[in-house]
Amino acid sequence: MPLHLTIPQLAGLTVLALASVAWLIGMNRMLRRIRSREAALPGLAAPAAPVAPVVLAVPEVAEVLPRPEEAFPHREAVELTPAEKDAFAGLVRQLDGGR
Repeated sequence: MPLHLTIPQLAGLTVLALASVAWLIGMNRMLRRIRSREAALPGLAAPAAPVAPVVLAVPEVAEVLPRPEEAFPHREAVELTPAEKDAFAGLVRQLDGGR
């Protein structure tokens, strides 16, 4: 037992490992069952003619994403007076603990 792991961590790792092994065994059995059915019915294994791929129309990225000026509201700025700047600096010092 590794010393740097707690008991719940080891239990979780064990459960995860067991679930992974069970999933692998289940997938292996399922694939074997599918393959055995395909071998028993050779006419159903592959289609008679190749199927044409379906091509979907994908819009351009520029059409999907909004322009930067449309995505955010207009940025506003207000010039502060010297008294407001001093008050803001005092507030920052107060919230910063006097540093």
